[in-house]
Amino acid sequence: GVSGILGGAIAGARERAWRVAFLGGLVLAGLLAARFAPGSVSESPRSLALVVVAGLLVGIGTRVGGGCTSGHGVCGLGRLSKRALAATLVFMATGALTAVAVHALGGAACAPRRARGRSSCSPSRRGCSSALASCSAA
Repeated sequence: GVSGILGGAIAGARERAWRVAFLGGLVLAGLLAARFAPGSVSESPRSLALVVVAGLLVGIGTRVGGGCTSGHGVCGLGRLSKRALAATLVFMATGALTAVAVHALGGAACAPRRARGRSSCSPSRRGCSSALASCSAA
């Protein structure tokens, strides 16, 4: 995946040129899309620094875990890899535990968010009545 390509480019692996070209193409494609098709690129409600840190943590996690969730879950399980099965079970269990913890703590997904000056509170989300009450007060 991309984290492997980046890791190889940084470590100076063989065939470094294609890795650098690929990564440059990713950045260039985003810049071109923002310039010539601005409607296709949305603005993140999070700060650039937070997005960069989150991306780096995901990349580190894929390197430490020996691949990403979809790589293990789709390709690894398709090859009947025991390591991929173990990784996928850990990913799923962690996701389930995180969802239970977030729900128990009041459902952070229901918290009011501001995007471009307007609230994104939605009464259609179930179980968000307390958060929606705070949305109407905001």
